[in-house]
Order: sequence, then structure tokens, then C-alpha cells
Amino acid sequence: MTTTAPSSSTSSTSTLGSRFQWRVIDIVVASVIGVASGLIFVVWNVASSPAMAPFAALLPGLQAIGGGFWLFAGVLTALVIRKPGAAIYGEVVAASVSALIGNQWGILTLVSGITQGVGAEIVFAAFLYANWRASGAILAGAGAGLAMAITDLLLWYPGSALPFIIIYTVAAVVGGMIIAGLLSWLATRGLAATGALNRFGAGREIAKRV
Repeated sequence: MTTTAPSSSTSSTSTLGSRFQWRVIDIVVASVIGVASGLIFVVWNVASSPAMAPFAALLPGLQAIGGGFWLFAGVLTALVIRKPGAAIYGEVVAASVSALIGNQWGILTLVSGITQGVGAEIVFAAFLYANWRASGAILAGAGAGLAMAITDLLLWYPGSALPFIIIYTVAAVVGGMIIAGLLSWLATRGLAATGALNRFGAGREIAKRV
């Protein structure tokens, strides 16, 4: 009886599947990040209007830059978990917490959570879930910001004038890049440096450099 060694393609497929497969700890940590992010959303739901009012007064539409505080959950979850679907999962869990506790947008909060998570997810997928550098995080934040702008303009600002649409969209993308993208990347590195992420790729990456 003879045995045949697994082909390199089979081994490669197995390795890829293992890298992309969610573990129990991934689900638990992603859920914790999502819930914690949702609580931050709740605070920002109340604080956003007075905090962004000066921006809106300065230039209508500029207030969208603060939307980054509703976008970071997906990017942060993806940077930590590094698995397909993590950005959508983190953003939807956070949006669900925000909706369940109660806010001014009700069930439509989930619509925003889904679209914003998809916006970030598309960028990570475009890089085949292999770019976890600052550049990938910033672009994912931009994707989430663009998704937020499209959703908001359709739901809350239908029929807006073109200048408002342009300003709102650019501000949302910039806010997503800085707050959801760059700050999430810095937060992930900070957590990894403490050893809290040693069971994740982000933590092992930091450990190799030390």
C-alpha cells in the first residue's frame, strides 16, 4: 500500500483556510470590541451634535468629519482579528448596541452599521486580507467614511445641493481616514505592545520586532 504526499496546492489551500477560519477566541474578542465600541457610540450619539455644530456653522457638511467616531469599530475589529467579515461584524455589533440602548435614529442605525462595515471590509478584501499596515487601515477608514456619506445623504439629506454633497462626502472620508483608520491602527499597536493580543496576528507581529 502506498501513500501520496499532499500536493503543494492542497497544503496551500489548507493553510489559507486555517488563516481565514474564525476561532472561538476570535468571536469572543470581536464581540467584546464591538460592544465596547457600541458604548462609545452611545456617548458620541449625545455629544456629536454640540461638538460638531461649530463645524456645520463654519461650512455646512463639514460636520461629517466627526462621523469617524461611528466608523472605528469595524476597522479596529478587523485589525485585531484579521479574518474575513471582521469589519462588518465589529461595526454591526457596535451599531446594535447603540440601537438597543436607544438613540435618535432607531433601527436605521443597523443600516448604517452594515453599510459602514461593508465599506471597510471591501478595502481589506481588496488587499486579500494581507495589508494590516497603517496604509491599509487608513484606506479602510476612507471606505467606511465613503459608505457613511452615501448612506447619510440618502437617508438624512435627500435632495441636498451639490456643494453640500461634496463637502459632506470629503469630510466623512477624511474623518474615516484619521479617526477610524489611523487611530484604530495606533490603538491596535498599543494593545499589542502590552501583550494583550499575543494570540492574534497583530500581537505576534509586534513580538517579532522586539
